[in-house]
Amino acid sequence: MHAENTPDAATPPALRVLVVDDEPDTAAAHAAYVNRIEGFTAAAVAGNGQQALALLAAAQQDGAPFDLVLLDMTLPDLHGIDVAKRMRGRGLTTDIIAITAVRDLAVVRSAVATGITQYLIKPFTFAVFAEKLENHRRFIASMRSTGPDASQAALDTAFSALRTASASTTLPKGLIPETLAQISEHLNASPGTAFSATELAEQLGMSRVTARRYLEHLAESRAAVKQPRHGTRGRPEYEYRAASPTAGR
Repeated sequence: MHAENTPDAATPPALRVLVVDDEPDTAAAHAAYVNRIEGFTAAAVAGNGQQALALLAAAQQDGAPFDLVLLDMTLPDLHGIDVAKRMRGRGLTTDIIAITAVRDLAVVRSAVATGITQYLIKPFTFAVFAEKLENHRRFIASMRSTGPDASQAALDTAFSALRTASASTTLPKGLIPETLAQISEHLNASPGTAFSATELAEQLGMSRVTARRYLEHLAESRAAVKQPRHGTRGRPEYEYRAASPTAGR
């Protein structure tokens, strides 16, 4: 983990993030994602709900509370929503981003009711993850700049920061979210394995040109690592692998 930024007049301190997930590999991947985003630091990792509550309470008591919780909804001892409810019941107002593979609308509604500000559906790319954290950073900055008496316009501006633009406006022209998700899931399902555009195209039943366009986009957004494949003759061939393992559950 990198060191937290040294606070000064120009640079605010890094936002301290608590990562909560019972799968060590996934928790480590999410912590690594956090530390790749400037202005954030993964300050601690909890493997279950009770440990998360204890860490939150201790940090609050020590005067160094967490700024954000990345909360997995499926934990061995408590459901993520129960963790959120207990946090609020104990006066812990730390913001929460829920992380889950569950797409049940009732669960989503319950999460929103507990004050969870954003939702990440597994599996996701680093670009999507980073966008959620950047949204949160803008939200915090807007709230802090409004002063004690916020106007309607100021509140509207702050909460608009949490809204992510639709995929159709954020993806390059010609790319569609469903195909991007299919290729991302294929890479994430084989962490450490590198694929050429030709290999990926054959495995997913698409053209090499299409596969390469999506792989290039993932590489540009840092969700995939691109590198030349050694030992090939003629034109250099490139291969791509997932930047970090993020498994669904």
